[in-house]
Amino acid sequence: MADARVLVIDADAERAERLRTVLEFVDHRPVIVENCAAIDLAQHKPRDWGAIVVGKADTASLVRFIDWLRKDRLHPPLLVLQPYHDLVLDASGLDRSACLPLDTPVRYAQLSELLRRASLVGLQQEAEVTQLSGPTGNSPAIRRVRRMIEQVAAFDTTVLITGESGTGKEVVARAIHERSARAGHPFVAVNCGAIPHELLESELFGHEKGAFTGAITARKGRFEMADGGTLFLDEIGDMPLSMQVKILRVLQERTYERVGAARSSHCDVRIIAATHRDLEEAITKGTFREDLFYRLNVFPIETPPLRERLEDLPLLIEDLVRSLERSGHGRVRLSADAVHALRAYHWPGNVRELSNLIERLAVLHPGETVGVEDLPLRYRAGLSAEKVAACAVAELRREGSTGAVAEARRTDEDEAVRIPASIAGSELPPEGVNLKDHIEHIELNLIKQALQQAGGIVAHAAKLLNTRRTTLVEKLRKYGLSAREEI
Repeated sequence: MADARVLVIDADAERAERLRTVLEFVDHRPVIVENCAAIDLAQHKPRDWGAIVVGKADTASLVRFIDWLRKDRLHPPLLVLQPYHDLVLDASGLDRSACLPLDTPVRYAQLSELLRRASLVGLQQEAEVTQLSGPTGNSPAIRRVRRMIEQVAAFDTTVLITGESGTGKEVVARAIHERSARAGHPFVAVNCGAIPHELLESELFGHEKGAFTGAITARKGRFEMADGGTLFLDEIGDMPLSMQVKILRVLQERTYERVGAARSSHCDVRIIAATHRDLEEAITKGTFREDLFYRLNVFPIETPPLRERLEDLPLLIEDLVRSLERSGHGRVRLSADAVHALRAYHWPGNVRELSNLIERLAVLHPGETVGVEDLPLRYRAGLSAEKVAACAVAELRREGSTGAVAEARRTDEDEAVRIPASIAGSELPPEGVNLKDHIEHIELNLIKQALQQAGGIVAHAAKLLNTRRTTLVEKLRKYGLSAREEI
């Protein structure tokens, strides 16, 4: 990274000049700016700088600058001077791997090491993006999966991909196929659990005309369709024992018979299987053949659940938004608060659930920035009780709800009944509650507390509630309150 340009953002001119001296001494070209507003973003790309050093800076303009940076997934990391690191990390929503602390006064050894790490991260990210499509993210778990994809892709080795539902097992299978010598041939996927057992043999191996009632013509099976390419057997743990025997023969002999055929056919396919089930436990229960398991488990790859790689969340959201844009949906953005809320969610449906959420938000809020109050209630579980109440109030008072939007919000209101008591701040009585009245009660109580703390000054109370003064005045009128009554 020697002779690379390093952007320095610091309102402390004296400290910035000291940084300039150190950077020039180690053969880097510093570009010093007092604040982010001085950077002409239209004339730059994030990768114009090898690293970015951040000191004292205006928070609002810095957040806008970081939002611009994140449009490029290969943006350089931030080296943030202490004591500003935690503030920048919280305000920006960046992962810790992209926001590194730099001690003050700056020490040559630490600065050199961080610049070296910035260079290595940039090179590794660029290599991963240009050389390999596949799972999105830069977490250690996903990098490990990518390395395994690279290692096995060039061979015809049978691969077994395991992991929870929605973790992207088919994405891994396609990445292996695209990096193999079979990339120019078909990739055929079949979900073994979605096809009725009595039809599965015909789906996989095909059938001859008249083989059974309704077989009015001969039909190719998936093995034949995938000839020369890759056959992806998804949810193979749901395959009946009778079919497991026939799949085992195909793996051993590379031959199969169409249903009703009198001769065998040769198949030249690579097999990649996947399952969310514990096959070794299924062997113990007698629902999966042990010999087939060892035939499939030549090169195992485990896809990590989303809750174990939450640092990948911003990149996943970015990729999903771009995919929706290409399919004709409006562009949607998520605020830093919304991303923070999603980090606290446990994601039982993994990346598939995230994809569905982003699509829903794109339909409800095309071209807008989605705040935490726009998220369905189940995704706000990590927020404080006050924040949950404030978001629910904002949602119930939103105007103009019709059609699909109204239906989505009704769904969210239904979810509100299922919020745990530890989050809602009170227990749900056996007879239930009127949600709207309950939320109004919470709102009224918070307004009274804010007025008491502010000594009856509406402007100060509005700041405590993080709302506009005019909004608070309207609520006081609604509840028949006056500031003097609450002193």
